[in-house]
Amino acid sequence: MLYREALNLALDEELKQDKNLVLLGEDIGAFGGTFRVTEGLFAKYGKNRVIDTPIAELSIVGNAIGMAIAGLRPVVELMTANFSLLAFDQIINHMSKIPYMSAGKIRLPMVIRMPQGVSRQLGAQHSESYEQMLSAVPGVFVFAVADPTYAYHALRQSIRMDDPVIFIEHELLYNKNSEVDVNAKVNPFKARLVKEGDDITIISYLKMLDDTLTCIDEIEKSLNCSCEVIDLCSLNPIDFQSLEVSISKTGRVVLVEEGHKMGSFGAQVISWAAEELFYLLDAPPLRLSGENVPIAYNRQLELASIPTPQSITKDIIQWGKQSGL
Repeated sequence: MLYREALNLALDEELKQDKNLVLLGEDIGAFGGTFRVTEGLFAKYGKNRVIDTPIAELSIVGNAIGMAIAGLRPVVELMTANFSLLAFDQIINHMSKIPYMSAGKIRLPMVIRMPQGVSRQLGAQHSESYEQMLSAVPGVFVFAVADPTYAYHALRQSIRMDDPVIFIEHELLYNKNSEVDVNAKVNPFKARLVKEGDDITIISYLKMLDDTLTCIDEIEKSLNCSCEVIDLCSLNPIDFQSLEVSISKTGRVVLVEEGHKMGSFGAQVISWAAEELFYLLDAPPLRLSGENVPIAYNRQLELASIPTPQSITKDIIQWGKQSGL
């Protein structure tokens, strides 16, 4: 099943089971969504439950908040994380705070889905990664989806939660194809152990996870080591317990992310490792991030601005040799 099909199946099954669930977004109805995630749902459930909205992200999220307060379970699709900036007042000042400011009397069971990241020549205004800002907002859960099975289960569980959720996808993963176990026991808050190893813990999420996995054989062969690979899955909260178990075993940690290095999400993970696990580390942590520039349209410059399988391989091998592996 494709990644986008797993998301579609999750939405379909939840729409079928919960009459209070509604979808909102630009072109999600008759058109089936920019990335085809909502394809077929408009014909099946009608315009009152799969709602095409104007191009107005502030209004879309604001209306969803009102719907959630009134007892519905809205799932918002934003075309790209870049456009979420237009709704930041609603996300930060209202969605995240209303349950706290009402002492829990008002619940907001809502999900905002959004793709992000560098695709292929979509330009700076359609290629950013904003998990570092979104995950820094107290009161909002943030999940990042790299795997179709996780996408299916985590989205269904997010919809059923009584708290606001930001559900981050990646534009280049929608056509990722893999087996989907609909009966799997998936905890969306728990990091996923993708590969076991003994010498290096490599932490990543979204598309950088797949790019990192393509490098593992060459890294292990060059350094004569074994790498443990972890998919974070939940960005707020972070499953630090699973990370600690792995780093305690390997003594070395690498974080690979697509976002800009200055103020990045990965800096939070690395600072935690340095503060809490300092005496368990056999080498300084390594953080591989995007360059501090807007994403270029030119394809060569676009690739030069983010980690690639080639740069990930080179940087980890160089770091490993310097750290004594």
